[in-house]
Amino acid sequence: MSKEWYSRPVLFVSDMKRSIDFYVKNFGFTENWRFEAEGGNASVAQVARPGIELILAAESPEKMGKGLMFISLDGDDAVAALHAELEGRGVEVKEGIWGYRVMVITDPDGNEFYFCYEGLQAKGTVKRS
Repeated sequence: MSKEWYSRPVLFVSDMKRSIDFYVKNFGFTENWRFEAEGGNASVAQVARPGIELILAAESPEKMGKGLMFISLDGDDAVAALHAELEGRGVEVKEGIWGYRVMVITDPDGNEFYFCYEGLQAKGTVKRS
């Protein structure tokens, strides 16, 4: 068994086509694959950007919009560059605090992405072990 972990978070969405469109056209992901049952709509798909793969699932309505991903990029310049890219694609970019100042992106179902500005810690104490 490999000692390396490989993970892909699952985000629950209400409309697969709308979600894939958002992740590809607005968020800059590529679509890797999708599963469609015979004669049905896509129920599961995977999208990716370098360093991240997400599985989108159009099932379990009680879980939709409850996802939160905390993502670290390679420094504040990388966050600023992503901020500019996403605004250029028409994505609403918000600012927030979650132990650090974060850039917040929300998908059409309410799943959130927090991108940490590494050098800008919020007031308070962050304990590291």
